[in-house]
Amino acid sequence: MHSSAVFLIEFGAIILGLGLLGRLAGRLRFSPIPLYLLAGLAFGTGGLLPLGASEEFVAIGAEIGVILLLLMLGLEYTATDLVTNLRTQYPAGLVDAALNALPGAAMALLLGWGPVAAVVLAGVTWISSSGVIAKVLGDLGRLGNRETPVVLSILVLEDLAMAVYLPIITALLAGVGLAAGSLTLAVALGVAGLVLFLALRFGRLISRFVSSDDPEKLLLVVLGLTLLVAGIAQQLQVSAAVGAFLVGIALSGEVAEGAHNLLSPLRDLFAAVFFVFFGLHTDPASIPPVLLPALALAVVTAGTKIATGYWAARRAGISVRGRWRAGGTLVARGEFSIVIAGLAVTAGIEPSLGPLATAYVLILVVLGPLTARYTEPVATRLGSLRRRTATAAAPTPPREEMLDPVEDGRAGRA
Repeated sequence: MHSSAVFLIEFGAIILGLGLLGRLAGRLRFSPIPLYLLAGLAFGTGGLLPLGASEEFVAIGAEIGVILLLLMLGLEYTATDLVTNLRTQYPAGLVDAALNALPGAAMALLLGWGPVAAVVLAGVTWISSSGVIAKVLGDLGRLGNRETPVVLSILVLEDLAMAVYLPIITALLAGVGLAAGSLTLAVALGVAGLVLFLALRFGRLISRFVSSDDPEKLLLVVLGLTLLVAGIAQQLQVSAAVGAFLVGIALSGEVAEGAHNLLSPLRDLFAAVFFVFFGLHTDPASIPPVLLPALALAVVTAGTKIATGYWAARRAGISVRGRWRAGGTLVARGEFSIVIAGLAVTAGIEPSLGPLATAYVLILVVLGPLTARYTEPVATRLGSLRRRTATAAAPTPPREEMLDPVEDGRAGRA
């Protein structure tokens, strides 16, 4: 009875604290993720007041949080959208992967962490935060901008890549052999391909089967189906998160919209618990030794994300200002970086990887909204200054050349 009371007190305090932190972040107009991580650091291993009774429940809640994050992401897209993005935007996805995954892999190898940690840290630096970026686009009123579809296409391609990437690192972290790892990847690709095929051909039938006018029944069916598929996927060593993502893709239309509205509060609750859980398992004393590498990695990958967005927007025919806006918007890392690092922390492959990922995400989840807002005006101002400097340094043409009517006419027609 006593332990039950302690559990209720601890867990109630966690939820209340998260609510207050979320409210504070809303007033300051930035993502609450860094505050959730800091809260976990404060009450976890080596923190101010370590938790005890509620830690096991928080661990289960964190796993549900990851599942709901990926489910809600899948609900945002239809199978047709995904196929279209794959066909038209895959060059941007390849550039994104090359520019942003390689710095993470190089950093892990420079630190002497080995090839498995390099693959994990590559994913941490590669994947942008869809949640943070979606909120930033809404806050800045850019949802209707011409460059926004380019940004969303890159995010979709990253999410699709996770369906392949997560099974790979799951197999690597489990230490299975080449044959078993190949089998795991083949199963993952086969399941993903099957779900996309079924969603394209029978999406309406699946949605009709799940659909219900009663919100309670719709919530129970969608949530139950998601947890069931996630559990089966994990049993097959694919990834519970990938299973949830594929369920979201299979649902469309009014069902997807209704499920999104019903599950959003649950997603927010358990996602917050997930970030706290990650912080709980990171000793604050372990962050200062990796702060300098995390800062260097953040600076480098902020630049590579800006370059990615600029290139992709230029390829789509967006204006120069739109290209800078697209690049600055993609900088934020968040939930997926923590999900990937969390897998490595659970496997225990490298003690310093979790602290470095925490510091890295804290830096970029704060920096991301700032780069989204200020990259374009800063780049425009620097460009104007550079042009004025070049004009001032250029030699003044002779007076007769300046007054040449033929040259003036050519310039006017051009």
